[in-house]
Amino acid sequence: MQRFQFDPFVINSVVGGQSALDMPRLNIQNKAQADQFIQGYGFNLQNEQSVEKLWYFHRRALVLLEEKLGFSPQEIPEILRDRKKLEDVSQLLVMASLQGDDLTVEQKNLQKWSCALLRVMHVFVHSENDLFSTFSEEIQKQILTPFQDCISHDGTTGLTQLRRSDHSPTDPEPLLLSGFEVKPFKTSTSTVIKLLAKPSALAMNVFDKLGFRFVTRSMFDTFRVVRFLVEENLMSFPHIIPDQSSNNLYPVDLFLKTCQELVARGIHLTDSQIGGHFEKTLREHPDHEGFFRKDNQFSGEDYKFIKFISRRLIRVETAAGPFSFFYPFEVQIMDQKSHQKILSGPSEHQAYKDRQRTAARHRVLGESGLLK
Repeated sequence: MQRFQFDPFVINSVVGGQSALDMPRLNIQNKAQADQFIQGYGFNLQNEQSVEKLWYFHRRALVLLEEKLGFSPQEIPEILRDRKKLEDVSQLLVMASLQGDDLTVEQKNLQKWSCALLRVMHVFVHSENDLFSTFSEEIQKQILTPFQDCISHDGTTGLTQLRRSDHSPTDPEPLLLSGFEVKPFKTSTSTVIKLLAKPSALAMNVFDKLGFRFVTRSMFDTFRVVRFLVEENLMSFPHIIPDQSSNNLYPVDLFLKTCQELVARGIHLTDSQIGGHFEKTLREHPDHEGFFRKDNQFSGEDYKFIKFISRRLIRVETAAGPFSFFYPFEVQIMDQKSHQKILSGPSEHQAYKDRQRTAARHRVLGESGLLK
């Protein structure tokens, strides 16, 4: 009857939509099977450099578990922490496969923490083997430089503005900003915690390693920034990833309709009058369905902004010749009022990180069901 015997966890992982990280155990009976699994996974155990790379990920996983997720060294069995006692990384796979009603408390603990280590190692492997890890300098230069070149800071007046390459008939007035920030580069550690916390996230779909934040003086100016970025070709709108966009600042169709109304009136309005008109229109449509925001169970509801992911075609020179690929970057645009909430409430950002950390702790121990 072996023809009808399937590993339910593997089948669910391959064709059932379940992440391999959420498997409660492996099904590897001995070192030979473990070695074959590792070979198929992508590491050659006959190659010393490849073996050392596995031990490197083992160390990274231990550091993250203890220093970032807050597990004490005493919780993790010593044999799993000490390379000399573990001797062979493949033993982690064998211990992660322990099962049966007759397991001792010690064996159950070994099985649980072997799985935890492997989960974290797996995410590190994927997060540190992408294009950014190989071409980080070229990617950062080709994405960051065009944006930074269009920003003008006046040391005398303290004003920051977007500088056009030439005179624009669409928006000839200077576009003053309250601020411009290059988002801190997302480290592999923060990426790993994010991937562990969100079961739906994949390393290849982490789009915010690089990003910018424009802080405008008003809601109206946030849309002027979008227009500026398109007209100055700082981003090419066909490269936007639609399902990654968010806008809970002002509905697009209502914004465009209000702009048409203001054009029809044909009168000059101050910035204050423009802002007041848009606020009045929004109050008159309290149930408008034009807001949308990519689901993020860890973010606070008061965090209002426009966000989108675009891609730039990166060109690099390699020993084998020219090589090109698309790489994503994130753009956030928010008005000064929304940004001020962030500055005045750092505890909210810390709460976000704490929720993410708690979710990651549950998941590495096979307790992702607690997140529902």
